[in-house]
Amino acid sequence: QKYIMNPLLVGGKKFDIRIYVLVVSYQPLVCYLYRTGFARFTHHRYSTNTEDITNSYIHLTNVAIQKTSENYDDKTGGKWDLRSLKLYLMSKYGQEKVSESFSQIQHMILKTLLSVQKSMINDKHCFELYGYDVLFDSNLKPWLLEVNASPSLTGTTPQDFEMKSSVVDDVFTVLDMEKILTGNEEQIGGF
Repeated sequence: QKYIMNPLLVGGKKFDIRIYVLVVSYQPLVCYLYRTGFARFTHHRYSTNTEDITNSYIHLTNVAIQKTSENYDDKTGGKWDLRSLKLYLMSKYGQEKVSESFSQIQHMILKTLLSVQKSMINDKHCFELYGYDVLFDSNLKPWLLEVNASPSLTGTTPQDFEMKSSVVDDVFTVLDMEKILTGNEEQIGGF
């Protein structure tokens, strides 16, 4: 593990992003990247001072931790939707640089899935929904923090609840239990 000492900050606060990936087969690899995700922010300004090194509110973006902070915002839950984050980043760094960073995330996701492909049991009746947590450094380089095999789908705000409900609904649309898809779709729901 490596601690990223130069995380990209927004308003002086550290954040990471959550991206959902649905895998319906490992042999062959068939996966879907959800277009909507969110950024999770800390509720305290970032600091590298040694006296702040143990302050979880500064360094960890997990909602379970942040919601216990006295600075926690119940209305936003300390989250931005991915679209808002991308628009903000494009206004600061330009569309080309932001697009390149998100392209690197897509490659990162594929590499992680391919790295475990041979060791995964492939059952045509099963699927996996993963939550990828990614951090940007100050150069807009993405770093994989973790892959959650059982990402929380609990909404902490009305907007968060709506987005996560859509993820679940769209998962079942992709799974096509009713056999209504043709197989030629370029986009299915939010995937």
